[in-house]
Amino acid sequence: MKITRRTHTLPSPEATCAFARAIAARLGAGDVIALEGDIGAGKTHFARCLIQSLLPAPEDVPSPTYTLVQTYPGPGFEIWHADLYRLTGPAEVFELGLIDAFETELCLVEWPDRLGDLAPETALWMRLAQGTDEDAREASLHWSDPKWDVALEGLVA
Repeated sequence: MKITRRTHTLPSPEATCAFARAIAARLGAGDVIALEGDIGAGKTHFARCLIQSLLPAPEDVPSPTYTLVQTYPGPGFEIWHADLYRLTGPAEVFELGLIDAFETELCLVEWPDRLGDLAPETALWMRLAQGTDEDAREASLHWSDPKWDVALEGLVA
């Protein structure tokens, strides 16, 4: 299985938000973005910007740290934002309904390592890490599903 990798430098929170909006325009039902990175790396900021760009009307987008999953009305599909940090194992993912949502909704999953073998093979993986400056981030993307080759063609940060 071929894995494609790409890295983007995001010099500011505004650049991270613009990058999220650019990716959002390329997403649809059944797409999953697995967001990796340390606490404070910018996963929730990225997800918030992406979600807000797809909402029909402005809405607060809180972190789902305590609710585990927040859902939003998207353009013809729901947007699921999950934070799996507090889960103790993959079995708890079933209780959230996330596995079914992977097939029919747009899903953004923070702490996707908690999915274990349940992580969809079609997911776009993104690791956010501290950049050279305090506000900068490095976004490292990788995927194996060829649909992302087409969907991300021409994407610039």
